Amino acid sequence: MTKSDHTAKKQTDIVIIGGGHAGLITAALIGQLDLNCILIDRDDPQKTLDAAFDGRTTAISYGSQKVLQETGAWDALEPHACPIEKIDILDGNSRKNILEFDNKEVGGDIFGWILENRQIRLALYKRLEDCDNVTIIAPSTVTACDTTNDHAAVTLDDGTQITAKLLIGADGRGSFVRRNAGIESRQWSYNQHAIVCTVVHEHPHDNIAVEHFRNEGPFAILPMTDDEDGHHRSSIVWTEDSKKRQTNSFDYDDETFNYALQSRFPDRYGTVKQIGKRFSFPLSLNHAYHYTSQRTALVADAAHGIHPIAGQGLNLGIRDIAALYGLLAQACDTQTDIGSDAQLQRYEQARRLDNTAMAGTTDILNKLFSNDSKVLGFARKAGMHIIAKTPPAKRFFMKQAMGSAGILPALIKDTQ
Repeated sequence: MTKSDHTAKKQTDIVIIGGGHAGLITAALIGQLDLNCILIDRDDPQKTLDAAFDGRTTAISYGSQKVLQETGAWDALEPHACPIEKIDILDGNSRKNILEFDNKEVGGDIFGWILENRQIRLALYKRLEDCDNVTIIAPSTVTACDTTNDHAAVTLDDGTQITAKLLIGADGRGSFVRRNAGIESRQWSYNQHAIVCTVVHEHPHDNIAVEHFRNEGPFAILPMTDDEDGHHRSSIVWTEDSKKRQTNSFDYDDETFNYALQSRFPDRYGTVKQIGKRFSFPLSLNHAYHYTSQRTALVADAAHGIHPIAGQGLNLGIRDIAALYGLLAQACDTQTDIGSDAQLQRYEQARRLDNTAMAGTTDILNKLFSNDSKVLGFARKAGMHIIAKTPPAKRFFMKQAMGSAGILPALIKDTQ
């Protein structure tokens, strides 16, 4: 699965630090270019493919699917991808929809797909095995990064030194690359955590996703493919107030947890039961003041980690990756320096507005919906009723949910 050849010194075109979704997608796209790339990750790939490593699912938007298609991994992913054809939105203690997004209203296009994180990693690893110009070194830890006008130099924990024209930080919210480059970020905690697990339910979900805005935080039900035995499955993202530890449902026994789940699910699902392991993740915002430094570019969570309320975290990162890939492809065609200051400035300019807008939107949405203010409650209900009754506004928000609104990445334009 991994390709590694530890020697004292290596030279390549691009070094990617971080082997999560962002790093793997970046490497798979670079694999389509006439460039050599080394990807470094601290985790053993076999470990990351274990179901106990990460029980989360990811919402892949319509636009992100086009990027995954470009990597060559989508054919392997499609059988495991559950399409979202409708989104039901509820508010407060009501069990009635306050707003519905139906894909029939946007020409029948799928809003997106829900995929298990493990399946995404597996498909990308398999795709990278066919990329002769991509080398994976894992597990391995980066101990130092240095840059000059000419190159970036990376040192690994075994003493290996790698030089490249461009260093890409895809190493998450706590990014070593970002900190090492001296790039500061604005950040704060939402004092919330998300409980994630998979459930089985008696009746099919009919490819419907549910977003229920509750006072303590959103409760999302995301449709998954049936398991091998035909059991109907969904993934939940249950947001709670971290300051109320005495009511933390993560610590409930199984019977109490299932009872609480049942009370939050619409009746149409029938009996609901958790399967597998529960995971809990703290929620925060982290947005870098700059996405680039000398010979260095940040992508995805290394540049911006946002609240999951809109399910757009990875999709936003994929738009980073697509923009960077488009610039790298142009540099290859014109034989220009892939890590020049001018090249990196173009990348930052291409991504700053979109990322800032989404970070601000998710921050506002969380503050608007995760509270028990009667005034705000009335305002948001009124707002959603207006959207429901105004077709152009409704279509706009549906396009945003699909991730196909606004400026499409260059690579998507080129493949259409």
